[in-house]
Amino acid sequence: MERPAKDSRSMLVDGLARDLRSLAGKLKRRLREQAGVGDLTPSQTAVLLRLEKDGPATTSSLARAEGMRPQSMGTVIAALENAGLIAGSPDPDDGRQTILSLTDACRTRVEQGRAARQDWLCRTIEARFSPAEQDQLAAALGLLARLVDD
Repeated sequence: MERPAKDSRSMLVDGLARDLRSLAGKLKRRLREQAGVGDLTPSQTAVLLRLEKDGPATTSSLARAEGMRPQSMGTVIAALENAGLIAGSPDPDDGRQTILSLTDACRTRVEQGRAARQDWLCRTIEARFSPAEQDQLAAALGLLARLVDD
């Protein structure tokens, strides 16, 4: 069965989607380079972000939240503990459980990484875009936000 030919608007939207995905990936990689988090796996980064956002948690609750098996999460947790990024303490309600939280060293690392990414992005925007282009970028961000906002 033949598929109908795409009209010019559909082709434009298809190209926009492809280009936007590509640019978002490149931007993410560049920002990651600025923060110096290359030694963390995506799973480790996800756990740190979840602990930062949601607060202390158990290994099993982190595994559920990340869609991982508890054994796999245990490996991620062990690496983060060995790196001094998270620490565990006994659950006051259930001594058999351990509550994991970010260490002060991790919080400092996260803050420094964010500051490095922010600094690079500010310097790059100022260096590569005229004031008029910066205004266009601001307008485009409003449109992009509508892609992800509910």
